[in-house]
Amino acid sequence: MSQPPPSAGRELANPPSDGISNLRFSNTSDHLLVSSWDKRVRLYDVSTNSLKGEFIHGGAVLDCCFHDDSSGFSVGSDNKVRRIVFNVGKEDVLGTHEKPVRCVEYSYAAGQVITGSWDKTVKCWDPRGASGPERTQVGTYVQPERVYSLSLVGNRLVVATAGRHVNIYDLRNMSQPEQRRESSLKYQTRCVRSYPNGTGYALSSVEGRVAMEFFDLSEAAQAKKYAFKCHRKSEAGRDIVYPVNAIAFHPIYGTFATGGCDGFVNIWDGNNKKRLYQYSNYPSSVAALSFSRDGQLLAVASSYTFEEGEKSHEPEAIFVRNVNEIEVKPKPKAYPNPAA
Repeated sequence: MSQPPPSAGRELANPPSDGISNLRFSNTSDHLLVSSWDKRVRLYDVSTNSLKGEFIHGGAVLDCCFHDDSSGFSVGSDNKVRRIVFNVGKEDVLGTHEKPVRCVEYSYAAGQVITGSWDKTVKCWDPRGASGPERTQVGTYVQPERVYSLSLVGNRLVVATAGRHVNIYDLRNMSQPEQRRESSLKYQTRCVRSYPNGTGYALSSVEGRVAMEFFDLSEAAQAKKYAFKCHRKSEAGRDIVYPVNAIAFHPIYGTFATGGCDGFVNIWDGNNKKRLYQYSNYPSSVAALSFSRDGQLLAVASSYTFEEGEKSHEPEAIFVRNVNEIEVKPKPKAYPNPAA
């Protein structure tokens, strides 16, 4: 088994035993919530490298997110949307979709859980409602295709689906999208993440590219959008291109990390259009990424994503690396000194 380089970060004990679908840091501590194909949601305390608790579901868990420091929400292939409370070991089913549920987000602004499913719908739930779907479900919103990725910033929800569709909603009025767009990338969307400042979103594809998009439809704002190639290499004169599975924005600097099936994590300065740093190769595909609330830690899921079908692969692992400011702080463009 290949040893990860020491700079990969600390490896967490008791990792998932099958594909890691997502991981997320808490907004209030160094707790890390992890969902995986082994039907489990796990809560880790990164500061002590300990497993705080886990829940076992009826199928692969495809996504998870925090509600508060010891509770969250999980979704997966058993079509159910769950609230999970770790400190008392309790779970509630908020409701169901007709097909597997791919994504879940919690909106602190709206006090709602938002889920996206392969049944081509987005649903909103009020977790404060009494048990039973008829009391917790706020609404169902039909999408053009299967939902692959969701992202929230303030009251704005970005929904990326199969068929390269992107719908942008205001959570305060979900009756129809504010904007209906098509991805500017030619190939299937893998991940969408909103800019922390609320002005737009980054979207990655299975074909080694990321698009930087803006919500404002004015000509000036749209002139700023661009796309770039990443997570690819040349071998014997041939370009090998990898899916970009994960995007995570740094909470302080607004720079962002991407993770790909090449096993690399890159840090980008989107405003100045340059790569700031590349972290050493991980043992397997980078399936998910998350910065801690202060941006001083980066959690990396090293987990084969079956982009090449069944084959022997390195075991699942979660690495947590300390982030050096020089790796994530934007470098302003250098201007020549004026002549004396």
